[in-house]
Amino acid sequence: MTGPDAIARVEELLAAARSRLVDAPRERLGDLQEGRRFLGIPRAPRIVDRGRAWHLGVLLLTDEAVLSTGDIVRSRAEVRRGFPAESQRRRAELAAAAERGGVPEGETVHIGWQPVDLGALDDRSAPLALRDGEPAVRWSARGGYVPLAGYLDERIDLLQHPPERA
Repeated sequence: MTGPDAIARVEELLAAARSRLVDAPRERLGDLQEGRRFLGIPRAPRIVDRGRAWHLGVLLLTDEAVLSTGDIVRSRAEVRRGFPAESQRRRAELAAAAERGGVPEGETVHIGWQPVDLGALDDRSAPLALRDGEPAVRWSARGGYVPLAGYLDERIDLLQHPPERA
């Protein structure tokens, strides 16, 4: 499949996925906004709403775009506590920033996502790529590529019929 044909195939697969996902739940997209100063005092950062998307593994699908996932945070109120690891402290700060941005407590928000340029797909692009001319997705940094059609089918099925107690 040539470049323009492959891009058309990707767009066709994504359009079909959107039509299958109409009634499926979406998750919030957000951007981390550093706090501005007010009377010389820095305000705490917050996560601002940037829309909704279907979460399909390493992909986020909106009505008009496909995005690669970044960090996923569950909103919660800020509490003071000791953390044995800096990474835990950072995640707690992000969760509190989501709460300050108006994300209801317990709701998931995606930050750090990146738009995927369908016109720039090649053998080395990630998470979407063209492998031997066929659209494929790399589901993890060390994982291999799998055909996009099968990946979307599996992820849509999981979203519409989550495993028990998931």
